[in-house]
Amino acid sequence: MRVLITGGAGFVGSHVADLMATRGHEVTLLDNLLPQAHGSTEPPPWTAPHELVLGDVRDADLLTDLVSRTDLVCHQAAVVGHGLDPSDAPHYASHNDYGTAVLLAAMHRTGRQRLVLASSMVVYGEGRYSCPTHGVVRPGPRRQESIDAGDYEPPCPTCGAPLESLLVPEDAPINPQSTYAATKAAQEYLASAWARQTGGHVWALRYHNIYGPRMPRDTPYAGVASLFRSALERGEAPTVLEDGNQRRDFIHVTDVALANALACEKEGQPHTLTPLNICSGTPHTVGEMAQELAKACNGPTPKTLGGARPADVRHVVADPQAAKTLLGFHAQVPFNTGMKDFATAPLRAPVNP
Repeated sequence: MRVLITGGAGFVGSHVADLMATRGHEVTLLDNLLPQAHGSTEPPPWTAPHELVLGDVRDADLLTDLVSRTDLVCHQAAVVGHGLDPSDAPHYASHNDYGTAVLLAAMHRTGRQRLVLASSMVVYGEGRYSCPTHGVVRPGPRRQESIDAGDYEPPCPTCGAPLESLLVPEDAPINPQSTYAATKAAQEYLASAWARQTGGHVWALRYHNIYGPRMPRDTPYAGVASLFRSALERGEAPTVLEDGNQRRDFIHVTDVALANALACEKEGQPHTLTPLNICSGTPHTVGEMAQELAKACNGPTPKTLGGARPADVRHVVADPQAAKTLLGFHAQVPFNTGMKDFATAPLRAPVNP
């Protein structure tokens, strides 16, 4: 099978490319080496075995040509992470949403009907919660005065009682709470509309917290695992916001690559977008991750600072069952093993300010 991987020189895309090639598929990578993710304008060494096209996913003529020569598109290209502040919104929307629209138009022009889309658990906003009195509820907003007082749990919107965090299923309401999250939700909506109109199918893989080799580092667009690792390399203690008890699902990038490969090899139902949680199924707290990584790096004990960023959510942990049922996917890398590997894994060169 011929597969076009957008963002193919990036963190996830490059691992997908390597695995797809080992499984006998022909891959073409498209990447424009955005400075927010790449420390150099030179292609990273791990792209060498593959065909790499340097170009922009927003280039309609280029996309039409590349898509016409492939059987399936694996769309990883995106600006990721928290960014700086809402002034980043045009940058996110241009690359993530306009770029996706250009890709979908190219797929329509060329008659291609299979898309694997890199989505994210951030589309959920806060995770799934239950109130002892009112059952499953969408939590009320966290108040700044509560955060300042060290009370980080979101309240029941009806009675204000503490809530229990549950696993999030794919049919949970979408409620993005950051610019990045809003653009990932918009990607899903655009792809779903394309599928309905063309008879195509989309696997929307909602990645949870990915870590592993080739992560970008020293940039506000990087994930928390990369920021902790960079601090430890400088001999500094990782700094953890809130009380460190925020629950997340950390998944190794090689497991995410496997999920993509399985999705590429599995045809879905026409006219539909099928969302899937791509997670380990074993939640951990952010504090646990910082402690495990510090131990693996023989570094200083993490510091818990309190506070929270405006778009931060408290708990997001997912139900992995649908991906197992529909794709046969389950994560292979245990948390402790993955953290030990990540302690010495090669990261991208620092991004210049």
